[in-house]
Amino acid sequence: MRTFDLNLARVFVLLYETGSVTATADTLHVTQPTVSYSLAKLRRHFDDELFRRTGRGLTPTAGARRLYEPLQRALADIDGAVRQADAFDPVTMPGRFTVALSDLGEVTLLPRLLAAARERAPGVAFTIRPLDVDDAESRLRRGDLDAFVATPVLTSHRTERIPLFQERYVGMVAADHPRVTGDRVTMEELAAEHHTTVFGPSGHVAPRAVLAAHGLLDRVVVDATRFSMLPYLLEQTDLMAIVPEFVGEVFTASHRLRLVRLPFETEPIEVALYARHASSRSPAQRWLIRFMVEVLGERVSPAQLPPYGTR
Repeated sequence: MRTFDLNLARVFVLLYETGSVTATADTLHVTQPTVSYSLAKLRRHFDDELFRRTGRGLTPTAGARRLYEPLQRALADIDGAVRQADAFDPVTMPGRFTVALSDLGEVTLLPRLLAAARERAPGVAFTIRPLDVDDAESRLRRGDLDAFVATPVLTSHRTERIPLFQERYVGMVAADHPRVTGDRVTMEELAAEHHTTVFGPSGHVAPRAVLAAHGLLDRVVVDATRFSMLPYLLEQTDLMAIVPEFVGEVFTASHRLRLVRLPFETEPIEVALYARHASSRSPAQRWLIRFMVEVLGERVSPAQLPPYGTR
């Protein structure tokens, strides 16, 4: 260990988390040949290839997977010790963050995030990009995004998933729906109605999957790409939609709509924040992740929600 440079440990951790020589070089503000030279030294030191080049970037070997956790933890401890001298102050420092959200996130989460930022972090601005779950992680690794919020569980050793809150699904109809008049629907009533679903790049596929599980896909008459169109469609028709409850609460507050209990239990959905690992974040990004978790992680879990009609 007398010949081991701690800078090599940082190169290793970043290569592991980004899977890219280019992204590692950009994060460390060095050239790509410098990173390649450091990787060669790491391979000689550990007598292991460490990373193999594949179509998806650098893939860690079994040896690299064993090394990652202790090296990442050691760097995190060192970073924590010096972080006070390398902090981001959102009150006095300007900062612009790029965050990917689904259209649901733009409607329900972005207003809360911006309201809190205007009060606590006047120097902070946001660029919001549409969420595409197929490339969000790669955009995060490349530095195109600082964070994104999604419901699908994306498992990658190169990103950190931070749960925010859980929700249950409910039905949503027009306030003056001609047939659905109570605060819940039976299975027969659900099967008798026509439905609208949303299927798009945000990955929110559960409502359609629920209908498919009960053999009701043939009752879908509108299959759209954005959840934000639902309140306008439902309040002018007799269609029904299955939506996350918090989303439904936001829509019913501003449109002539009602929420109804479904005739079956659905698996709660977990909304999560995705970011680069803490050791790979800048001081400003570390502040952003703490801020987003604090502001957006305040939803009540489904188990704590009272029955319909008592709220």
